[in-house]
Amino acid sequence: MRDSIISRWLAAGDAGDFDAFDELLHVDAVIHAPRGLSSTSRDEEKAVWREAIAAMPGLLHDVQEVLVDTDREMARVIVSGTLASTFGGVDRRGRFQMDQAVIVHLRDGKITEAWEIADVGAIE
Repeated sequence: MRDSIISRWLAAGDAGDFDAFDELLHVDAVIHAPRGLSSTSRDEEKAVWREAIAAMPGLLHDVQEVLVDTDREMARVIVSGTLASTFGGVDRRGRFQMDQAVIVHLRDGKITEAWEIADVGAIE
């Protein structure tokens, strides 16, 4: 499970290792995310993660399970952390936990498109 592209991407983001995104996402990767956090390039996705790390100390994506196909992966994830400032339009402070599903399409071992489906109601 830890070798999956999704697991590596989320772990790199949590660790603030945005250089690893160069190996995991195509330069023109499109990430569909809730709350206006979608991105249309690897650099935009790095910026979203920088904002996330700044707003949510201790951000952790705990990958529960991953389904892997030749050019697709899907994961069930528990996301937790502490909201220290407004992020994605959520203006609440304190610890949080929410469920998330992540689906990615791959080409040449890198993410070309991803969908993040999150229970954002759990943190509002």
